[in-house]
Amino acid sequence: MGSIYKRGKVYWIKYYANGKPFYESSESEKVTEAKKLLKVREGEIGRGKTPGIYFDRVLFDELAKDFIRDYEINGKKSIDRAKRSVRHLTEHFDKCRVTAITTPNIEEFIRKRMDQGITNATINRELSALKRMLNIGARQTPPKVDRVPYIAMLKENNVRTGFFEHADFIALRNHLPEYLKGFVTFGYRTGWRFSEITGLTWSQVDLNNGIVRLDPGETKNDYGRTVYLDDELQEVFQRQWELRGSGKKVLPYVFPNEIGTGRISDFRGAWQTACKKAGIGNKLFHDFRRTAVRNMVRSGIPEGVAMKVSGHKTRSVIERYNIVNDADLQLAAQKQAEYLKKQMVTQTVTVCDFDKKKEATRDR
Repeated sequence: MGSIYKRGKVYWIKYYANGKPFYESSESEKVTEAKKLLKVREGEIGRGKTPGIYFDRVLFDELAKDFIRDYEINGKKSIDRAKRSVRHLTEHFDKCRVTAITTPNIEEFIRKRMDQGITNATINRELSALKRMLNIGARQTPPKVDRVPYIAMLKENNVRTGFFEHADFIALRNHLPEYLKGFVTFGYRTGWRFSEITGLTWSQVDLNNGIVRLDPGETKNDYGRTVYLDDELQEVFQRQWELRGSGKKVLPYVFPNEIGTGRISDFRGAWQTACKKAGIGNKLFHDFRRTAVRNMVRSGIPEGVAMKVSGHKTRSVIERYNIVNDADLQLAAQKQAEYLKKQMVTQTVTVCDFDKKKEATRDR
């Protein structure tokens, strides 16, 4: 089926697949190495497989483009995060042959990222992107990937902590610019994601009935959502409605930016300054998300209803957000102490009654 020949000092092989000739260097000056490679290629062709030389020609860059195209075609909302992962992966795998993306090579990438101080969670997102690229390549016709290497994910701690006590929230809000006060109030009360609130438009609000809606496809998990506004939030939305402008200057966003030209994009500077002035440490806007769920659960709202308000898909948020703090633990200790004290009193009364009955029986 094939033959071996020399080019300079290096041995090459020639073979046919589907009537097409292939020429491949053994990259060796030893004829035995050329014979081994020819035998491998003939075996692949005999089993109906694509010759390995085809995969040697596929580069990481091609897989990365296919990966991003898949996100664009399917309209995935996390495309920005996918592009960030590709950028970091490219720093290591740029111009790398797909056949060279092996488990040891991947482990080298992991070590580099860890040396840069990157968290396990972020590295895992990048490894997931790489695995997705390779799987897309393997499923194509014809395939671009012969086999997907083993990729070991890192252990990560995804238990989230960080809450706002009500006094901390009030202190923070008092030190924020006026245009952000209603914005953070809505986030604190509902637990909605930052992007969901910044993108909220008046077409999604029914002021007369005090209802705010997100239609299916407008949220991260694609589920629709309905929230009924309490008295405080109705005041917030009424105030935002009065400030929305008039004529051509009317903006569709419920919470526009400071100069009223578009949606809110970034207020980290104002946020960090307010946290510092309020003396509450380094808080995150995402802390509102777990705080809202905790407050609803504490107030007696069923967990399922709280999750519908905040937009959490599974109950794992209750465990993952670790919805307790020191005050919860202190209250638990107090309740246990009170319970044990009652049990002690009950047992003492029972023993005394038993002793009295015993004495009465003896007297008779």
